[in-house]
Amino acid sequence: MSRTTCWSSKLDVTSRADAEAAAQAAVGRFGRIDVLVNNAANFYAGYFEELTPEQIERQLATSLIGPMNVTRAVLSVMRRQRSGHIISISSSAGLVGFVFCSAYAASKFGLEGWMESLQPEVAPFGITTTLVNPGFFRTALLTQESTAYAEPSLEDYAERTAAQQEWWKAQNGQQGGDPAKLAQALVTIASEEQPPRRFIAGADAIATAEQKVADLKAQIEAYRELSTSLALDELTPAG
Repeated sequence: MSRTTCWSSKLDVTSRADAEAAAQAAVGRFGRIDVLVNNAANFYAGYFEELTPEQIERQLATSLIGPMNVTRAVLSVMRRQRSGHIISISSSAGLVGFVFCSAYAASKFGLEGWMESLQPEVAPFGITTTLVNPGFFRTALLTQESTAYAEPSLEDYAERTAAQQEWWKAQNGQQGGDPAKLAQALVTIASEEQPPRRFIAGADAIATAEQKVADLKAQIEAYRELSTSLALDELTPAG
């Protein structure tokens, strides 16, 4: 979903004009903006070769460019205040790539790199940032309205595509995470004087993150000697 409700107005995060209007409406009503939560999402599922360029662009437009649009509109307000907290909802797919999730993971990995880079840029103005990596929560993300599947087009993927679609459709309404509890957790985090730069949300997300850390360590150790041998050789003076 690229739209979110902002009081009585509609905010399409893919529209810079909408983002600016929403920020102005918030300041007009409350006088300031203390917390921004980037949470609009959709899900274009499918094997990369079967996803169209247009589907990938729509995924990036909502899950990466959309948060950038809204954050850009809000940052000038927070800078003037010399305070503010930007929370962006990433995913376990922002830590690890998953089969059938190449477009979605690309958008979330992009969100992660942008937010991690934004953090030191805005910290001097008293603005904090938090990346949230949820696991499976029972939201509307996997509903028909929010999920679009690639049209099967390549025989080499056909059997796996059918199995993947069946699995993902079966997950809708069966996710173990309670979104109300996650919302309350975000309220708690937003109330802290020094909020975390990252919050791993859900036991399943923690398991994914821990496996990612273990895999990174294993990859580093497996090639440490080769990796550390790549410096320029010292030049020997002639004569």
